[in-house]
Amino acid sequence: PAYTAQEEAAVTHIPGRDWAKAVVFFADGEPIQAVVPADLVVDIEQLLLLTGAERVRLATEDELEALYPDCEPGAMPPLGPLYNQPVFVDVALAAEPQIVFNAGTHGDAVCMRYDDFAAVARPIVGSFAMRPLF
Repeated sequence: PAYTAQEEAAVTHIPGRDWAKAVVFFADGEPIQAVVPADLVVDIEQLLLLTGAERVRLATEDELEALYPDCEPGAMPPLGPLYNQPVFVDVALAAEPQIVFNAGTHGDAVCMRYDDFAAVARPIVGSFAMRPLF
């Protein structure tokens, strides 16, 4: 088991650029998934522009528990349509031939071709990831 996207990528021997980290936000009160490579973070201002929303905020832990009752905290897969949520994927991740992501637990992962993921998740692709500031 691992509990951060970078740790999950490391223990599975997957480059951070291929590990899809799902970060949940509320855009104008509706939940969305922002998916970026494990080694990057979400630029909230760029995500706001991409969504076209007036306001975007990070989901709380209580909200995550309610949105993903079948998942361990923080281990939700980036498969928004399963939860009636739109998915936004950063261009850096969309450029990879394959991605790996949590399968609802901190010990299970799914590896699939990006094209197959896109067919299932129907993401909106844009540029909203950046290197961490620290």
